[in-house]
Amino acid sequence: MLDQSVPYVGFFMKRPAGTAFTPVKLADGFSFALYKPGNETDWARIETSVGEFESEFKAMLYFKHYFKSKNELERRCVFIEDENSKKVATATAWWHFVEQERRPWLHWVAVDPAYQGLGLGKAITSEVTRIMLDLEGDTDFYLHTQTWSHKATKIYKKFGYFITDEKILYNGNKENNYKKAIKILENLQRP
Repeated sequence: MLDQSVPYVGFFMKRPAGTAFTPVKLADGFSFALYKPGNETDWARIETSVGEFESEFKAMLYFKHYFKSKNELERRCVFIEDENSKKVATATAWWHFVEQERRPWLHWVAVDPAYQGLGLGKAITSEVTRIMLDLEGDTDFYLHTQTWSHKATKIYKKFGYFITDEKILYNGNKENNYKKAIKILENLQRP
């Protein structure tokens, strides 16, 4: 869940090329599944459940607008399913163009709140990082997150991502508020 008790500040994290990768084992009773047509409803449900969207309808509109390449989704959008094949977590190995250069990005990591605390966030981050390494090679990876997701930043750090002060990472509408984010995150980690 997003922690809206802290100020919202968006920032970027970077996983540099050459960072060691150790996969995380998925908990018993769960399995990975790649996107298949129709899974956008599962994606919308999961992302709405963690507070990323006001409604599943708005999440579906975003999904259809943003993820136009269905062929790419079938190898880049990952779900975790429970033993009843219910999709309970998702993340995507996507990309952005930065000044004509295509760069890989970890996107939309989310675990249904009813399944949080089971290590699924670590497992899905691990699996998507593995997929990015397979598809993109050993290069710099990025992600955008926010202070509301401060618990997730701890997971990202385990996979070699760190908060970066790079200014222009992609030509989207996200700002990198590095200094503000660091200050808020440091205050959250104080005893």
